[in-house]
Amino acid sequence: MKLYNTLTRKKEEFFPRDEGKVGIYVCGPTVYGFIHVGNARPYVFFAVLARYLRSMGYDVKLVENITDVDDKIIERAGKEGVAAGRLATDYARAYVDDTRALGLERPDVEPKATEHISEIIDLCRLLVGTGMAYETGGSVYFRVEKFPGYGKLSGQKTGQMKHCELAREGEAKESPLDFAVWKAAKPGEPSWESPWGPGRPGWHIECTAMSLKYLGEGFDIHGGGRDLVFPHHENEIAQAEAVSGTEFARGWMHVGMITTKEEKMSKSVGNIFLLREFLKRYDPRVLILFFIGSHYRSPLEFSAANLDEAASQLERFKNCFWKADSVLIEAGTGAPPDGRPLEEAAATTAEQFEAEMQDDINTAGALAAVFGLVKSINEYTEQASAAGGADHGLLGRARDLLERLLGILGVEFNEADYGGKALPKELLELVEQRETARRSKDYAVADAARDKIAAAGYEIRDTPQGPKLIKRTLDFGS
Repeated sequence: MKLYNTLTRKKEEFFPRDEGKVGIYVCGPTVYGFIHVGNARPYVFFAVLARYLRSMGYDVKLVENITDVDDKIIERAGKEGVAAGRLATDYARAYVDDTRALGLERPDVEPKATEHISEIIDLCRLLVGTGMAYETGGSVYFRVEKFPGYGKLSGQKTGQMKHCELAREGEAKESPLDFAVWKAAKPGEPSWESPWGPGRPGWHIECTAMSLKYLGEGFDIHGGGRDLVFPHHENEIAQAEAVSGTEFARGWMHVGMITTKEEKMSKSVGNIFLLREFLKRYDPRVLILFFIGSHYRSPLEFSAANLDEAASQLERFKNCFWKADSVLIEAGTGAPPDGRPLEEAAATTAEQFEAEMQDDINTAGALAAVFGLVKSINEYTEQASAAGGADHGLLGRARDLLERLLGILGVEFNEADYGGKALPKELLELVEQRETARRSKDYAVADAARDKIAAAGYEIRDTPQGPKLIKRTLDFGS
């Protein structure tokens, strides 16, 4: 498998630090508001990466942090008139709820900055002890120009950089490039005792401290959104390697930005679509299909047309499963159609899927391969229905392969999607009510039941085996 490494700017063969194990650290959100769709893209990608690595047999440890103390949190709390800690707690809970609604596994560890103050202070103390950081006015700053490798991730040169951040009141930085690893407390701000007086962590130091705690030096993959390359990830490298003298992370993976009309989606610009609002109107798998339909490093335009395409894809998968399952539950007395094309398609799909995922996790190529299998399954089920017979073993294997590959990509299905047992009781009662009304030719009652089923987001389909309910994808709009 080859993965693109932002640090070396090329694809490299992947060899984990520890045989059979993979350690991944992802920079999660700063919780000062509800997360938007753009925040969800890295979350989804690294969940899919972990799924794929596990499918290869690796023992994966995925660590994704939550920044719950930061300037933005303090500023937002001041505007809302609440304590910064309370605001962060509420939005951290909302972040977990919103991302859980996507239906993917949670990271193995979700550390919060405020729960690791002792590790952060220890790292700051080491930096001061080596002379790579200095105290001024109760804050501690990192000496950027003293670290010879600074800029290697982003490709920037210190001589061409402007200041990274302003010094706090009463402090004097040695260089405008220096950044805070510990910030002296201001009145009303959350703070913790430290060797330099009460204060709180800088943004960058928390991720360095937590990734080293949970994964150790030289872990396999560090990642996040592309906007974190500089200064956040650049500063993480400097802090870690200035203390250890060894490689911080072996590989760096960065996810492209979500754009709206070619402009990056961000709270500051105001062109955001909150994830929780999106999921009120859309099946979460539509968002996942939207994300995986492009390579993770590419920018992705958030538009109605692109979302409609993802919704259409979800329906194609549902229909394929429904058709396959309809044939599989039929006894069938006719001769089955020639199964060789389906068997060959399944083998080709599995091979292409693997090749695409091995090539820098190209989910777009893998998804295209899966659609080839969908086409072949649909052709076989149509032929089988016409012939009145099917090779159930062959069709079942092809169907299960489709389900397994989609599951790796984060798109999972259950019986409720195509008319199974996991349907709400009230819907089943409406189906029975409709059937009773149809048998007695009371079409007004039957139509009313059908309309209630549609209002609940399901479509009823009449089959030789009886009515089946298909969960419809909701339209995205006003």
